Order: sequence, then structure tokens, then C-alpha cells
Amino acid sequence: MAEDAADFDLIVLGAGSAGLGLALFMARIKLRVLLIDLTAEDVGGDCLNHGCVPSKALIHAARQVHQARQATQFGLQVSGPADMAKVMDYVRGRQDIIRHHENPDYLRGLGITVEIGRPRFVGDHAVEINGHTHTGRKLVVATGSRPQQLQVPGAAQVRLYDNQHVWDLRELPKRLLVVGGGPNGVELGQAMQRLGAQVTIVHHGASILEKEDPAIRAVLAERLRAEGLTIHLEAEVEAFASASQARVKPKAGDSFSVDFDLVYVAIGRHVSFEGLQLERAGVEVDEKGHIKLNEHLQTTNPDIFVAGDAANSLKFSHGAELHVRLLLFNFFSPLKKKLSYDHFSWVTFTDPEVAHFGLDAAELDRRGTAYERWETDFADDDRAVVDSYRDGRLLLFIEKNALPLPGRKRRILGGAMVAPGAGELIQELILANASGLGISEIFDKVYPYPVAARINQKLIVEHQEVSPLLQTALDVAYKLQ
Repeated sequence: MAEDAADFDLIVLGAGSAGLGLALFMARIKLRVLLIDLTAEDVGGDCLNHGCVPSKALIHAARQVHQARQATQFGLQVSGPADMAKVMDYVRGRQDIIRHHENPDYLRGLGITVEIGRPRFVGDHAVEINGHTHTGRKLVVATGSRPQQLQVPGAAQVRLYDNQHVWDLRELPKRLLVVGGGPNGVELGQAMQRLGAQVTIVHHGASILEKEDPAIRAVLAERLRAEGLTIHLEAEVEAFASASQARVKPKAGDSFSVDFDLVYVAIGRHVSFEGLQLERAGVEVDEKGHIKLNEHLQTTNPDIFVAGDAANSLKFSHGAELHVRLLLFNFFSPLKKKLSYDHFSWVTFTDPEVAHFGLDAAELDRRGTAYERWETDFADDDRAVVDSYRDGRLLLFIEKNALPLPGRKRRILGGAMVAPGAGELIQELILANASGLGISEIFDKVYPYPVAARINQKLIVEHQEVSPLLQTALDVAYKLQ
């Protein structure tokens, strides 16, 4: 489209993590941007309104309550459940602080045109909203995703909550049934248990956090059970017998009942483009309704792209950030980058946290990459001893060199950690992985004692081998001095 023929340089559908990132950068360099979302309250996306921000605020509050109860070993007296209304007031207060710079008026003040309403495509470069048609040189669909609904007999009579609705709670349920053992389910489940609810998790898989290495997820599962959560694996809710009782069917054995006051559903997310009329813009979808994309996040219309959850890949806020960086680079460079998750990382914010980065064993095996698996526990780590998290675990996948020549790097290909603050502790490992650094950079680093990140070096030191040839060379060098 000719530059002077378009109303906007960029039109973005959706003001979540991806949409905001794109709009803010384009406006910063004085390009014309139209940002569209359904309601003013939706600006900020799932992360601000229903996901990352409120869930981490809830986890923070629950951690405070848990630590207060743990302090009884030092003579303090703490009892009773938390005040859920006060907890939710805290959550909303944290959201309000961030919402100060994620709302339509603030964005308009930065030069972004913001429209509120339900858009639809009316041409290759045209979108209609509120009775007006706007054209853009390029357009990005960043309409996010929605929680999957639990569809079983009797569901209509039950108080079913998901991450879009749970923040309206004002009373703590005595018995909470969580359906789903992924990150969303275990984060909220542990937080509610710590606040004073009795939590039962029902998960269809053989383990919680199935994307994590068995050695890592086992540590968290043991901690959750030690805190009092009941976890039923390889089981599904087959029906609700009443408004307060579920029938659970295990893979092996007979069905059994679980009583509850409230059900939290965390069984995944789905994308939908209903009402957008993508076909009028020449944007094709596959048999599952997902937009067809190439490795540049480009649709079958070369001027329309997709970012964030709408791309139906890894559904994380920082996944959207990765998409934004890719799109912005490709918008301005004749050399196009391809989407890659080889150095992607994520954190499940339970206690202990579960952090994951780079390639895992299954992917390395699939690619035929030669590697070694290095792992250690935290049992003898000084910081873990004094802070009482000796059950932590660190796992690294290290490049295996066919010819171990002197000076040749051995890169960190991926890894995972389960420990308090694991998401912060692995940041240097993420940097090493993304930058292609060798293990020697970690080995040679001097860490202040006793920072928790020393565990990263400890694992590498444990696996550093001194070959017979090097032993001989060092012996001769020492005796020559």
C-alpha cells in the first residue's frame, strides 16, 4: 500500500503485551499507530487484568502468610485463615499502580490513537470499528487467548472460576478443587492452600508440570503435598453430582467423590478470531481455526502479522515480547529474522520456583545433538543450608565435544532449576545460553559468598575433569617454578 494511501502506519488489534509493545515503539519513533481493544478495561491484556500481575500479587500475599506460620518455630503464635477480602484488595491495588500507564488516556497522551470497540476486517488493509473504516500499511492481530471451559455433566450447577473471574472472590473457600496441574493450577492452588483453604488438584497427566524434567517437577510435587495439598494424577472430573461434589475418574480404578466449595478451572487456553472476518483480509486459517503463519509471524496476507497468544505458540507475556522484537526488526530490516524458541525461558512462580531455559533433553535427542546431563542437589550448598531449601535441584545440558580440543567452548544448551528464587538464579545461565558462552565463563567467575547463585558454579566445578595430560603438564610446570 502506498504510504500516503493509509490512515496509519500500523494498526494493532489487541492492547495486551504484544499490542502495547508494538504500539509504544512505533509511536516513540513518531509513526502513526491505531490501537484497538474491546473495552477500556481490557487494555493491558490478560497479563495485567487476569494473569501475571494479579496472580503474582496473590502469591506474594500467600507467601507472607506462609512465612508467618513458619515463624512459629521461633516462638511466634499465628493461626486461622487469611482475610480474602484484604488479600484481593492488595491484588487490585497492585493492578491499579500498573494500570496508571496501561490505559487508553495514557496511551493517547503518547500519540497513539486508541479505539474501543469490536473491530472487523473489511479489506486487505482495512478495519472497521464503531462505524468507521481505517486503513493501515501493516496490521497486527494480537487478540490474545481465553481460558478453556470445563464441559462435563452437571457443570451448570457449580461455581466454576477461571483466571478471568477468580479475582472477584471476597471470601476464602474452605475446600477448593483445582482442575489442571499445569503452571496456572499449581500456582493458584499452592497460594490458596497457604491462605487457609484445603486444596485438591485433579490432573489428567501422569505428573504436574509435564513440560518440566521429572527430577525438577518431583521436588515441587513433594513440597506441595508436604504443605497439605491433595493431588490426584491421571484422573479427570467426569461429572458434578451436585453443586458441591465432583465425581473423579482415575485412569485406573473406580471413580470417587471430591467435596468442594469452589472449583478453579485451569485446563489450558484457546484462541478465537470470531467476528474479525479474517477472510475479507485474505488471511487464511487451518482446520483448527488457527491463523496460518510462516516463520516470520506473517499471515497469507503479507502485510498482516500475528503476535502474542493469537499466534498459538508458547502463551507467555514474554513470548509476546519475543514476537514484538521479531516483528519490529523485520519491519525495518531487509534481512528478515525467523522465529526461534531455542533460547526461550519460563518460570512457574510456586515455592520453590521452577525455572526452565533453552532446549530440554527431548528436543536435544530429537535434533541428534550430543550433550551431557549435569545435575546437583542443594543439600550441601551453604546458602541453601542456612535458608532451609536443601531440597532444591539444578539441571544443565552441556554440549558434548567429539574432540575436546584445548580452548574449545562447551556451551550450555539448556537447563532447569527448582529452588526459591530460581527465576532470578538462572538469569546468568540464560545469558550464557543465549550468547553462546562456554561453561568456562561461569567457572572463572568469582561470586560473593554466600550468594545463592554460587550453585551454578558449583555444578560446573563438580564436572570439570583434569585429564592425565593436563595433570602431567601441571606437575611439570609447578616443579619448574
